[in-house]
Formats: sequence, structure tokens, C-alpha cells
Amino acid sequence: MYTPDPDRYADMPYRRTGRSGLKLPALSLGLWHNFGPDRPAETQRAILRRAFDLGVTHFDLANNYGPPPGAAESALGDALKADFAHHRDELVVSTKAGYLMWPGPYGEWGSRKYVLSSLDQSLGRLGLDYVDIFYSHRPDPETPLEETMGALHSAVQQGKALYVGVSNYSAEQTREAARILAELGTPLLIHQPRYSMLDRRPEDEGLLDTLDELRVGSIAYSPLEQGLLTGRYLDGIPEDSRAASDSPFLSADTVTEELVGRLRTLNEIAASRGQSLAQLALAWVLRGGRVTSALIGASSPRQLEDSVAAIGNLEFGADELARIDEVVKR
Repeated sequence: MYTPDPDRYADMPYRRTGRSGLKLPALSLGLWHNFGPDRPAETQRAILRRAFDLGVTHFDLANNYGPPPGAAESALGDALKADFAHHRDELVVSTKAGYLMWPGPYGEWGSRKYVLSSLDQSLGRLGLDYVDIFYSHRPDPETPLEETMGALHSAVQQGKALYVGVSNYSAEQTREAARILAELGTPLLIHQPRYSMLDRRPEDEGLLDTLDELRVGSIAYSPLEQGLLTGRYLDGIPEDSRAASDSPFLSADTVTEELVGRLRTLNEIAASRGQSLAQLALAWVLRGGRVTSALIGASSPRQLEDSVAAIGNLEFGADELARIDEVVKR
């Protein structure tokens, strides 16, 4: 039987999410590509147990995570039952609806029918009565935003979600979503954008400024830029890497000699801080407290431990930030 580390809350920083009462760990565990039937169940459970031991209290999912879609929620459901049955109130579990889950006109996007049906299916796979955060995973260009936000509001009213969020929404869309939800009486808690040293769109397109203004929290996904901001690509493309596969998320064409040179320089900056490149990338996203939490993935407990060690140095000098900008933007 799993017994959590009694000192699990000693080191992890917890940050208030926007103007809510909910605090999230600086690093949250995303169950995207490493939780499914193609991975050993015991490895998956070991990652979750180690995460909790390190103070990672937030497990983030979506209905389509796996593969196949739904598999990550089922895997977490099994682990919750086996290892965390007595710790549910110490955990924040989030899921999302928006991408394709079943055939036909009601199996994706943002209609009320899809969003609420998807949540019911997610709760069944997770074995839970409610999730802590329920997201609209992407804006629907054809469904009125009032309908999608109304479905999120209904999820809270029905007791199936405690808070609601959006992901992949522009600054303008986020502002309108927050307005609609405020009128309904269910505040927008959080936005989940893609954000990293190599992907500055939340800064450049005004999203982070909008979230600050609205006092909405943020949790960054892909802070390691699909593995580019780790040590894996410092000497080119490893044969067993994502870029060497047929992954739609990172192609070999992306890993140019020029990019590898920049990664090596960033790695030198990381070393001067006593960090790995991955730790530097995570610390950069979390710098200054503007981002509530950063999502990390893990294929092993050891990889998870390396990422969590980033919390040991989250401070940057102005010269360090300027040097990073020089390297990334040159």
C-alpha cells in the first residue's frame, strides 16, 4: 500500500490562482503522452506517486489524452482508486473538452451537448464525482461563446466541476469568455496557453497582460517545447527522439543547426546557474510569479525529479534574462 511522504509539502511553492482561493503547485503534472496502454501501468503509478511525494498536487488531463483518447483519464482513475483514495481532497484534478472524441457532429468542439456529455464520460473514466477544474480546450469558430461558457457554468452548477478554465483562447476571446462567465456567476479561474522560452506568443499577443488585468490565473503547457528545451537535442536529433519519429508535434526539419547552437548556449547559461537546460526553461516560465504553474510531463520518476528540482532556483538577474532574450531572439 502506498504511503505518501509526510514531508511532501515542505519544498514545493504553491501559488494563488488569479483572484481565487485555489493554490496550485509551481509545477503540475500533465498526463498527455505517457499515460496509456502502451506504457507499463506500474511505471505510470510510480510517476504519480513520486509526483505527490514531491508536492505536485495537480494532475492535468483532457478527454483526448492517451493514446488512445480517454486512456490517460482511465489510467489516472485506476491510480486514484489504488493509491489516492484517501487523498482526493489533497489533489487538484483537471480535464478538458474540445477535441475529437467520437464520430458524428456531437463529438468535438464547443456545443453544450458535446461539452457536458464529454464531462460525464471523463468523470466515468476517472471514477470521480467531480473534477476540480474543467476547461474548454479550444474555441469553437461556429458555436456561440455564450453556449460554450454556459456549458462550463452548468458543470459547476451541477456539482461536476469546482472551477472552470479555457485553453488556446486568444486574448480577445479570453476577455469575452471572462465577461460571459462573470455575468453567469462562475468566474474564469485559469487559462492554459502554450508558453516557453522559444514560444513567446502569450507575451507578444497580449494574453499575459489580459490575464493580469482580469486577475485570471495561468498554467503553461509545453514549457520544454516538446523536448527541445532539454538536453536531448544538444548534439542533434537522437534516433529515439520525438523529432526522429512521425510525431505531428515536432519534426526533424525544426531541429536546424542554428537552433542546436542556440540550445547549446542556453545550456551554458543553465550550467552557470547550477541547472539543467530543462530546469532553466521551467524556471524561466515561472519567473516573477506571473505564471501560476508550469505543466511538466514525465516518462519516469527520475525525469520527474529532474524537472521538480527547478524550484530550487526560480530567481533571475536582469543580465541573465537579457542574455536569454539575446540568444532566443537573435
